[in-house]
Amino acid sequence: MKLLILLVIVVGVIAVAQLAKIYQLSARLRGHREEEISEADTRLQGALLIVFMLVFFGTTIWQFVRYGDYLPPSASLHGESVDMLMDYNMALIIIVFFIVNAALFGFAYKYRYNKNRTAKFFPHDNRLELIWTVIPSIVLAIIIIYGLQTWTEMTGPASDDAIRIELYSKQFDWTARYSGDNEEFGATDYNLITPSNPLGIITQEGIDAALLKLNGKISKLENEINSEKSHLLSEKKEIESSLHPEGNHGHGHSDDHEISADHKKHLEHRLQIIDGILDSGSATILSEAAYEAKTDKIYRLERHIQRILELNPYELGQGIDAWTVGKDDRIVKGEFHLPLGREIEFIFRSRDVIHSALMPHFRAQMNTVPGLPTRFKMTPTITTDSMRTILDNPDFDYILLCNKICGSAHFNMSMNIVVETQEEYDAWLTKQKVYISENN
Repeated sequence: MKLLILLVIVVGVIAVAQLAKIYQLSARLRGHREEEISEADTRLQGALLIVFMLVFFGTTIWQFVRYGDYLPPSASLHGESVDMLMDYNMALIIIVFFIVNAALFGFAYKYRYNKNRTAKFFPHDNRLELIWTVIPSIVLAIIIIYGLQTWTEMTGPASDDAIRIELYSKQFDWTARYSGDNEEFGATDYNLITPSNPLGIITQEGIDAALLKLNGKISKLENEINSEKSHLLSEKKEIESSLHPEGNHGHGHSDDHEISADHKKHLEHRLQIIDGILDSGSATILSEAAYEAKTDKIYRLERHIQRILELNPYELGQGIDAWTVGKDDRIVKGEFHLPLGREIEFIFRSRDVIHSALMPHFRAQMNTVPGLPTRFKMTPTITTDSMRTILDNPDFDYILLCNKICGSAHFNMSMNIVVETQEEYDAWLTKQKVYISENN
């Protein structure tokens, strides 16, 4: 069936092409030139333009009627302002759309070709220039001022009783962090990021654990380098040359090549170690590139250790130490909860690349930038259960998405959001595991 349809289409295209050729041949036989257009042709084309305009407008209106509001209900307090701003822009766009296209098709119909009419030379008009410069400028200024006002309201300082939640992004997932009873987040540093400390929360215990792990890695790499066969053989040859200089065998030692007893003892001890490694079969064989790579890695690990050692504890005020305040922070994966009617201040951070935190049902979006925390505040107004009833969808969930193409698994970077009553939120929060550095 599909093949038959394809054949019909191909035959139709060929038929149209042949008819066009026949028309061209007949026109030549009649002495008709292509650039000559008859009054009947211009009237037909003008009428077709008007018909197309009416169909175009009709289908556009039908889509608005058929699909209606393209957004679900706003579930945040500021979302109403965002929707009003969007409605204002859409109304303006629709009005301009109809005016511009009506003028476009209308002028094309009115000024269709007429051999008895000559075009007027019209190089410039200051009044027209002023009109189509000033009017759009005023309209755009209104849009910008209105948008800035709405944006300022959404990103202004949060209230004192706002709940602070950190959303931490990395390829390709989200992590939420809630402060403990002290209502302060612990200090963080990317040098302390480990599988058990994904946010790099700073504690003395975490620093000690990180240093121990890094020193272990350095020790392992140094053992691999010190056991490299070719370098051991080269070192052995140098030591033997120092112990038995050429040209002095059987003739005593020259003053120029004489070495101290302590240094000789040290070289002999090192030679025994090298022979032991070579005889044991534990020596490794590395290419020069692999040897240099391991040496460079040791250097980078030592730099890492130095950066950690340079971290200094500081107080947040009222005797609160930034290195201990993070012990009761709660780290949440998979989904995070919000209480109904409470203002939430989000702090966004990123580990690797720029992501974009989008919560579409709350009309909230903010870029997450490596090394630069960003903020956003909102107040949820509809619980998850209520929204399921409104949408008549028992499987509905609010969602946090990454709205910035950040890599191959960008499509899968999401996290569910649950909006519930204050009592339900408090009960859920108390069940969340507290970050305790001693577990690292």
